[in-house]
Amino acid sequence: MSPTIRDVARQAGVAPITVSRVINNSGYVSQGTRARVEAAITDLRYVPNTLARSLRFKKTRVLALIVTDITNPFWTTVARGVEDLANEHGFNVILCNTDEDEAKQNAYLQVLLQKRVDGFLLVPARSAAEPVLTIQAQNVPVVVLDRQIPGAAVDIVRSDSEGGAYRLIRYLLALGHRRIAVLSGPQTISTAVDRVAGYRRALANAGLPPSAELVFYGAYNIESGHQNALRALASTPRPTALFAANNFIAIGALRALDEIGLRVPEDIALVCFDDVPLWLQINPFLTMASQRAYLMGQRATELLLERLASHNPTDPREIVLPVDIVIRKSSGSIRQQDTLAPDRECLPVGEFGARTE
Repeated sequence: MSPTIRDVARQAGVAPITVSRVINNSGYVSQGTRARVEAAITDLRYVPNTLARSLRFKKTRVLALIVTDITNPFWTTVARGVEDLANEHGFNVILCNTDEDEAKQNAYLQVLLQKRVDGFLLVPARSAAEPVLTIQAQNVPVVVLDRQIPGAAVDIVRSDSEGGAYRLIRYLLALGHRRIAVLSGPQTISTAVDRVAGYRRALANAGLPPSAELVFYGAYNIESGHQNALRALASTPRPTALFAANNFIAIGALRALDEIGLRVPEDIALVCFDDVPLWLQINPFLTMASQRAYLMGQRATELLLERLASHNPTDPREIVLPVDIVIRKSSGSIRQQDTLAPDRECLPVGEFGARTE
């Protein structure tokens, strides 16, 4: 039988209320008495029933973080930002992974709401209001990460996906590329749509008509990148550059290029959002739009903790984090390829607010 609070009190020679004060750090307890109680807790391996206390005070000190793919180092880094700040403020974090599956997401929501978590940090499986409204209907605060959510009044922390894509494509254009294919994520997710919008804006500003045949929506995974890269490379004339909307799509694109014997950057350029995991390091290194993942996790957690501490509701806030452009070897000039020379000189890297590595 598991030890009870009465067993601890008996061994420490105190009343159960004194044990409760030590556990909850409430009320006065002398240092000697506290030491005896803590020693009894250790000896008996007593685990306090925090559920009963949570129900009494209507606080669990637990936050839920729901992401779409924890195998992606971007989300791993976001999760670390969330956990570090949450722990600093005395909260624990439950991490759930949906694989961009709405049914799985909704099942997690039901379980976590029943567990009475204090708040949610949510990356919706698609950019829809339903999961946010479900949480808010239970009077539980929620902050959305990395998505825009039409139809929901909710705090949001996201990156400037449209702006990052725009700057990457501008850089490719400056290198002489004119036929650029974009391999994006699902059309139901705002980041995928935003990155295509940035691509189209860059082409339009350069006086180039965006071609629908060079825009490929799919999933944010390696298989989608592989299949869509093959489709893009089958078009005529073949693109001179590929823009992958995330790192896993880029890895899939590299596999496709390797299969058909195309080299990066000698035969085709490749740029993407976010870096690849260390265990999948590739050569050449990818030119990328780098999101501030750790900061995203921290800022979202800050907003949620502010909601939990506030007794006066405020209007929803949206924080848009800047994206850093990192120039590496994969975005070669069109002069390196067996095609026509560019029709203008390359612009300096500084023109794009980028850094080289």
